[in-house]
Amino acid sequence: MRSFALHLMRHGEPVLPGRMLGRTDCAATPAGIAACVTQAGRLTESGQEVAHRLSSDLRRARECVEALGGGEIDPRWRELDFGGWDGQFARELDQDALARFWNDPDAFPPPSGETWSALVARVGEALAAIPTEPTLVVTHGGPIRAALHLLCGFDREQVWVFDLPYAAVVSLRVWEGSPRRAQVTGLVPCVA
Repeated sequence: MRSFALHLMRHGEPVLPGRMLGRTDCAATPAGIAACVTQAGRLTESGQEVAHRLSSDLRRARECVEALGGGEIDPRWRELDFGGWDGQFARELDQDALARFWNDPDAFPPPSGETWSALVARVGEALAAIPTEPTLVVTHGGPIRAALHLLCGFDREQVWVFDLPYAAVVSLRVWEGSPRRAQVTGLVPCVA
């Protein structure tokens, strides 16, 4: 069975760090963009070919892929929509409501926001559309976790054991088929 490399990179640090950034369309910092460029360079230096690049349509991811030479924009790689919480600091929210969301994001989504299952379905469609060639996707923490759930079989709680700082890269070997399955081949944290 044929396989291909898939690299999932979290966008660089946004200009609004520490907030619940879902649909909020803010820029990445110059240092955040530079960190993504460095990470992509490390892939190349380690012999990893990247034939295709994709990005979320949100500015903080899109700017990073543009700095890498551009790529196809796919809104299915957007972060989870935090609805009424979007753009706010977690400490400013109703802590009981936030705890219910973290414990069961399907039963208790953010007000007017997206459920975990909706994010997983959206990312599943995006994964199915990826060509079977080495691909780099610049996206967000939520979609990376959803992809690990779908491709590797990790449950919702298990995907949170991965620390995904800005500019981190998760590399996978993905096997063709329906559904696609994968093995994690590398996790490179952000560069300082």
